[in-house]
Amino acid sequence: MISLLIPTWNAGRVLEDLLDGLDRQEPRVELERIAIDSGSTDGTVERLRGRGFAVHSIPQKEFNHGATRDLGISLAKGEVVVLLTQDAIPADESWLRRLLEPYEDSRVAGVYCRQIPRPDCNPILAERIRNWTAGKTAPIVQEVEGEAALEALPPLERLARCAFDNVASSVRRSIWEKHPFGRRAFGEDVAWGKRVVLAGHRLVFQPASAVVHSHNRTPLAEFRRLYCDHQNLAELFDVRLIPSSKGLLGSIRKRRREHLAILDSLPPDERRRWRTWAKRYAAAELLGIHLGARSREWLANGSWWRPVDRWIKRGI
Repeated sequence: MISLLIPTWNAGRVLEDLLDGLDRQEPRVELERIAIDSGSTDGTVERLRGRGFAVHSIPQKEFNHGATRDLGISLAKGEVVVLLTQDAIPADESWLRRLLEPYEDSRVAGVYCRQIPRPDCNPILAERIRNWTAGKTAPIVQEVEGEAALEALPPLERLARCAFDNVASSVRRSIWEKHPFGRRAFGEDVAWGKRVVLAGHRLVFQPASAVVHSHNRTPLAEFRRLYCDHQNLAELFDVRLIPSSKGLLGSIRKRRREHLAILDSLPPDERRRWRTWAKRYAAAELLGIHLGARSREWLANGSWWRPVDRWIKRGI
């Protein structure tokens, strides 16, 4: 048996696309369907139950990216548990079959799949997705020969060896039992990836399995997510892309030029539509990256940054 877990909260109409995509998967397999819902009021629970999901409800304030997924996996019976977010749509009928293929190798602890931007995705954010590990088109097997070997790598290479993405992934239950995600408010997937590769297991990026997934967020929302992301990456891998504020303004100018260059290939009306957003995003993006990486140091040395940290993380 294969189990499927989706954390949900007011998923809206996109949930129907996801459920239809699940029903189209070939070949048919016995698929246990589980959802952990955080207090939906828009009919999400009823739609899930109508499609054969067992729904476990929790208060919204109890949702935690790591602990909630651990709860769902603990309720599952399958040896492989597939993890989806509520807006990741299987790209074709082979998504599930391809996602499961790497488990023929007993050392594989988890598999994650390719993410394809939605047709209406902001062109700047679409390019970012394509440049993330989960946006690539070549398969990758990730493993290390121990902690010393991992620490000897440059920070970004450490991240590449441990990358994992719970937008659309799967885990081997017997390995998860020894290495659960744990309570983690953000970045539970990459933190888990690091633990399991250090324990001698493998992670596989399987681009033959793909979902359609992206978000058109405001520059402020992107700033908040990048702050959390780079706070996490600094803790796990010492990734510090902008280590001092001295180079921040120059980095923002360079990134602005890069984003505007992406728009050059668009029709004039589309280019004009996104120019202002691209300029604002360059500042929000680099500021989030810089402050996120520096924030752990500030939080450790005193309380002055804590109110700012709480404000940035609100709603993430």
